[in-house]
Amino acid sequence: MGIVSSPRTAQVIDLDTMRQRRQAQRRIVRLAPELDGLEMLYHLASDPDTLYAMPLLAWGLRESGEVVGMVPWMESLTACHELDSPDHGHFFGYRDPETDDIFHTPPEHKVYELEHAAAYFDYEETQAPTLIQQLPDTQGTHALCLDSGSHLWQLKQVFGWRLYNDGSVEALLIDETRVDQTPIVAGDACLYPGHSRHKTVYFFQRHIASQIKREDPATLEALAMMMTPSS
Repeated sequence: MGIVSSPRTAQVIDLDTMRQRRQAQRRIVRLAPELDGLEMLYHLASDPDTLYAMPLLAWGLRESGEVVGMVPWMESLTACHELDSPDHGHFFGYRDPETDDIFHTPPEHKVYELEHAAAYFDYEETQAPTLIQQLPDTQGTHALCLDSGSHLWQLKQVFGWRLYNDGSVEALLIDETRVDQTPIVAGDACLYPGHSRHKTVYFFQRHIASQIKREDPATLEALAMMMTPSS
């Protein structure tokens, strides 16, 4: 039996390298705050015919050039279209509450803003963690924080968000014991990234945080169920 050689040279594919490249393409390289009240729409698996609205915090530009809407969701600042949980919600689209228009792709003015800003602020690559951007929190977001070795949760207001050169985004929290003047502004020594001090950080909108502070029974019960290991 004869052997037919392939006209192409066999190639060895490094799956780990390909995985790293894909992750790099998803990395956030620039943020733009949403200041015009645009919202994310989502629905629950238990009630797919009802849409819920949540204000967008920001828009993010990925290394790949993709632009995504972003909201504080569970434990991170999350791209809206990645919300796909039977328990917590499925992304549906975006909404302009002034006109009631619903759309499924980021608005062109935000795409242009991010692309031009990223081209202008063209940072050099570094191995060390580097702060790229700092955004204020405009939604009254709160974080429920748990320290290692502790069973006591702390409810803290989110002051802002920091974007680092590796694409990670950290919530900026306030250490009340280090506040020496008010109002607090970016750069104050009392501010710190949430995960630098807390083992677990869950994010909530302002109205949920208010219900937690008032010890609303239904809210506390839902919170307890969410925090159980089985969830």
